[in-house]
Amino acid sequence: MAHETPPEWDRAMRRRLERGEAAALAELYDRFASLAYGIAQRVLTDEDATARVTREVFGRIWATPDSFDPEQGPMRSWIADEAHRLAVARLRRREGAGAGSAERIRTASTLARADYIVTAMPAPLREALELARGGRTDYREVARELGISDAEARRRLRLGLQLLSSAATYPDGGADDVRREHRG
Repeated sequence: MAHETPPEWDRAMRRRLERGEAAALAELYDRFASLAYGIAQRVLTDEDATARVTREVFGRIWATPDSFDPEQGPMRSWIADEAHRLAVARLRRREGAGAGSAERIRTASTLARADYIVTAMPAPLREALELARGGRTDYREVARELGISDAEARRRLRLGLQLLSSAATYPDGGADDVRREHRG
């Protein structure tokens, strides 16, 4: 899993990339390639296309490091968003305007966002959700397994599920835009 980075690290990384430090790109790739690849893979399910999207994400930040603005959020989020955007664009080109393509694109996009949300959420929330996955464990069992109170287990599960529910939202009009694009 790609690790969180402090804002100072993100700003310093951007400066290093702007100076053309190849070592900075290598460090960035080592840290975040699995994140970009995982998100693209969830959307595309094609190894070659996924690898191309991953390379494209890092190629873009190498060519235009100022496309990342540390004041808008962490590098990790920018890379995840870029991988998601590029993978969905590739899927749209591949799927065309065929019947059901808008729904397949929306489903793939939602699943990729959900994966990212789970990997980005704080470890205590992620652990509680993983224990309760599939309805096999209730909040009492989660509390016992994690050594926390029942109330804390319920709180973690509620917050984790609230975060996951945002995976289906499209702040830029995404699902409607997909439908409009395919209509005409």
